[in-house]
Amino acid sequence: MKTIEDSFKKMAETVPPHIQIEVDLEIAISNRIYDLMIQRGLSKIEFAQALGKQPSEVTKWLSGQHNFTIRTLSQLSTFFGESLIRV
Repeated sequence: MKTIEDSFKKMAETVPPHIQIEVDLEIAISNRIYDLMIQRGLSKIEFAQALGKQPSEVTKWLSGQHNFTIRTLSQLSTFFGESLIRV
């Protein structure tokens, strides 16, 4: 019997490796931002206000589907006082 899990695995196997890496990085960055927010006791609204952003933008960041610019990553790293990514 074919299951949804089988269908999903088959579909996931067709995704090119560079897209898989891109998605993994987007999710990892979003998770890092969320972890740093939680460590500092910041809600999405407080975080957005501290950065002069709209809460909807923070929601996009945390969705795991945002394509961060180097500028935004630099601003966030400065805000948190530590790098979000390491190269």
